[in-house]
Amino acid sequence: MPYINVLGHGTFEVEEGKKLVLALEDQGIHILHRCGGQAKCTTCRVEILAGNYCDLTVIEKEAFQTKGIEGVIEDNLRLSCQIRITEDLTVRPILTAESSGLDAGPRPTE
Repeated sequence: MPYINVLGHGTFEVEEGKKLVLALEDQGIHILHRCGGQAKCTTCRVEILAGNYCDLTVIEKEAFQTKGIEGVIEDNLRLSCQIRITEDLTVRPILTAESSGLDAGPRPTE
């Protein structure tokens, strides 16, 4: 099973194929997911520090474009609701409930 290292939160084992946003939430990391994992709000952004998840999907490109977020490829930003874990990753959550003062949002579906 793959391991996820989350800066400031430690490393944990994750079931292969699980969405990254759910793996983070299940470990008590209150990453935002204001749209419920529909790739609309971009609040579940993570910076990929190690691992093979640098290619953006079409849905991610459209979401980042709609929100006017520039430089996502250069910054290795991805939407955690669109990543299915298949290998070890090191990530840094961009927005959490604690850092934003917002509630996380509705739990995304599997």
